[in-house]
Amino acid sequence: MTAVDSRPTLRSSATGSGSLAWTIVAVVVATPVALPLLVVVGALFFPTTDVWSHLAETVLLTYTLNTLGLMAIVGVLAVGMGVGAAWLTAHYRFPGSRWLSVALILPLAAPAYVVGYVYADLLDATGPLQVTLRAAADVQLGSYYFPAIRSLGGAGIVMALVLYPYVYLLAKTSFQNQAAVLYESARVLGAGRSQVFWRVALPVARPAIIGGMALVMMETIADYGVAEHFGVPTLTTGIFRTWYAMGEHDAALKLAGCLFLLVALLVVFEQSARRGERFNPLSRNVAAEKMALNGVSGLLAAGFCLLPVLGGFVIPVGSLLLQALQQGDPMLGRGFYVFGLNSVAVAVVAAGACAIAAVFLNYAERLGGDRWLNLGVRVATLGYALPGMVLAVGMLLPLTLLDRSLAQFLTDNLNRPVGLLLTGSVFALVLVYVARFLTVAYNGTQSAMIQLHPQLDAVARTLGAGPAGVLRRVHIPLLRPAVLSGLLLVFIDVMKELPATLILRPFNFETLATRVYRLASDERLSEASTAALIIVALGMVPTVWLLILEQRRSK
Repeated sequence: MTAVDSRPTLRSSATGSGSLAWTIVAVVVATPVALPLLVVVGALFFPTTDVWSHLAETVLLTYTLNTLGLMAIVGVLAVGMGVGAAWLTAHYRFPGSRWLSVALILPLAAPAYVVGYVYADLLDATGPLQVTLRAAADVQLGSYYFPAIRSLGGAGIVMALVLYPYVYLLAKTSFQNQAAVLYESARVLGAGRSQVFWRVALPVARPAIIGGMALVMMETIADYGVAEHFGVPTLTTGIFRTWYAMGEHDAALKLAGCLFLLVALLVVFEQSARRGERFNPLSRNVAAEKMALNGVSGLLAAGFCLLPVLGGFVIPVGSLLLQALQQGDPMLGRGFYVFGLNSVAVAVVAAGACAIAAVFLNYAERLGGDRWLNLGVRVATLGYALPGMVLAVGMLLPLTLLDRSLAQFLTDNLNRPVGLLLTGSVFALVLVYVARFLTVAYNGTQSAMIQLHPQLDAVARTLGAGPAGVLRRVHIPLLRPAVLSGLLLVFIDVMKELPATLILRPFNFETLATRVYRLASDERLSEASTAALIIVALGMVPTVWLLILEQRRSK
């Protein structure tokens, strides 16, 4: 989801060698995204192998249909929960509405694969719920029907419980910004509450809802942990299985190319559906006052908003906390700290690199540059729309070729064997993290950069400061809050990232995310609960930040 370029530029001061230098910076930053894209797209035109022909004839359709089906289930459920809760909390007062309006954001703190592991453990045939029901009803396993949690529908419900806040946040902001005169005019014409929602509020909020749904679907496409644990063969699980279990890299790249095409179609759909988003001339008028819901209607509204909070946060986190207290990770207090240190180390490096790159890219655009600079910025900020699995698979081929050439060169010149320096270390992992999450830091910095008046630059130039001096002495101090916020968000995203970490981590390098995955895959959720809780706790940091902003807006 790339940002729209709407900032002022200072072309007159960025000419000649200075402009070339900023262009080179933008192109270098864009490389981690451009390389895997070129490899993945180019793989679609590689000669067809026997393995790929076999996959195309047997499982490709299943992978694609399951991926589309999962997107549809998650999209419909997330929109239903998100839009409904957004409308109720934005325009009505009911029991608990104040704290529910902010609690509805909490599921963002929990990675989807963590919540999926919890529900698979709770609702499986041997899980505590079914065991309790069988004991209470005195029935045997197999003599009754219980919906299978490890299914396409089960995976869709679990992911929707975690991802609906994307829709909720955008839809609620749109509903709150809609002018009261729109609703008053509709009521004068005889429209009831339901008609005001369906015929006035919902059409005006459509671009924001589409944007939230697109984010939900992109996260669904990128998911690996839930789909793999629930036994749903999707394009993402197919890529991982083909790459590692079968060792067929060419076929895996072609699958990644198919997944990229699906993402590209989703981005095109999202951009076309959101046309006209900025045209809301009444949005600056007085917002509509909230109406009170009492009695049964108030309780129903409270229940509707409470269910997603319970299902997406309270139940899974409560279950993890209980299991951690009862058993927890057996390595806690011995070697467990290594997992946390590994996670924090790569997250800090990747977040710092993203923050620095975001400042340089935004300032290069502010100075104004040629089409190569603009193209470099657009490519560099495309990574968030791509699944981590696609970036990881696409990055391995060029890095492996470069690594082998570098190792051969050093071996020949040092007269002793040199191992792999890039793919055998965390370098490749950090590189993909930067490519994946640079957009998060870039968008936050861009919003702050746009608010800096160009006269600040002009005054600094008249005092003899060059472009680098203006950036260092004027912009960076003013941008510090936005840069720190972006750095924090990238840090948390890296801590939760699973597919890219599984593919690119060095041998014997384990993070909190991979620790949870390995233990949960072995059905040892009680042991995985400790690492999972730490990830959720870290995810609470940006979530609390969003809660604070939400409370400020509601005052």
